[in-house]
Amino acid sequence: MEFIPAAKPLIGDEERAAVDRVMRSGMVAQGPEVAAFESEFSDHFVQGRPVVAVNSGTSGLHLGLLAAGVGPGDEVIVPSFTFAATGNSVALTGATPVFVDIEPDTFSLDPAAVAAAITPKTKGILPVHLYGHPARMRELSDIAAAHGVALYEDAAQAHGAALDGRPVGTFGQFAMFSLYPTKNMTSGEGGMVSTADDATARAVRLLRNQGMEKQYENEVIGYNARMTDIHAAIGRVQLTKVDAWTRARQQNAAFLDQNLDGVVIPPVAEGATHVYHQYTIRVLEDRDRLAQALREEYQIGSGVYYPIPNHRLPSLVGFAPDLELPETEKAAREALSLPVHPSLAAGDLDRIVEAVNALARAGA
Repeated sequence: MEFIPAAKPLIGDEERAAVDRVMRSGMVAQGPEVAAFESEFSDHFVQGRPVVAVNSGTSGLHLGLLAAGVGPGDEVIVPSFTFAATGNSVALTGATPVFVDIEPDTFSLDPAAVAAAITPKTKGILPVHLYGHPARMRELSDIAAAHGVALYEDAAQAHGAALDGRPVGTFGQFAMFSLYPTKNMTSGEGGMVSTADDATARAVRLLRNQGMEKQYENEVIGYNARMTDIHAAIGRVQLTKVDAWTRARQQNAAFLDQNLDGVVIPPVAEGATHVYHQYTIRVLEDRDRLAQALREEYQIGSGVYYPIPNHRLPSLVGFAPDLELPETEKAAREALSLPVHPSLAAGDLDRIVEAVNALARAGA
């Protein structure tokens, strides 16, 4: 059997031709391709909001937080069940990441836990639209407004996700989208920062480019977090394909929903548009054994995102000594992401269903 990978970047001839066009132009640093990509991404995903391209999703989070005024003495409420970049980015500003529990259906911040964690030091709330499902933005927006704190968004995995018809990336003061190779679309590497206003966008632009908009006129101490025109050219091509890929992900997810048995399939909240960066089931007994059997017996890859919650990581545990987050710990034991990417054929989906169902019946 041919191996079915958990994820598969899609790079075609059009992307190669775009890179070659930029290479021939001689303009390979941040230039006209980046500007065009920012404009096109804005129109495609975030209803024309100002958008700033950077060299990675993590840079996008870091610079977005800095542009929003987050720094030493502040607290930002974040989930622990996510990639470490979320908490890391808060810590890199000098602020304190405050880890709170998730609610079980969407794997995102539990609004009640967020409300309980707000203190006079709370600067903002940073939910993650995990796996491509929007976080509980109705409730989180209300909490932020009631307490006079900011709302940010980690939309790294959620290109095109929406809640009540409103796209993710349009709720917070800023939002970050990742363009890493395994995301729903890629620029090879990179990130996009969507902002609520021109002032925040300008601050991100300054921070990404050594603190300057005009050459040698450095206004603030900044970073080198620029996107190249090579990466932007790839991203512009991918923008023309991502909607079809999203529909394929949703169709693959619907097939898995209808046919999987013996595991907990991912629910979709009322009013939510899920873009299935990951199709994440819960395996109630011995998740790791099932994942191993999928690989060894059926040649099917899967992913555990994330086996160690952020508040247990050696790098971040100092911010949360002795913290207990029961739903987060449970998800870290049970969550398993199955292949859902657009490259799957009908036979691949049949094999995934056959394997998971057989292994679940057998107790894996």
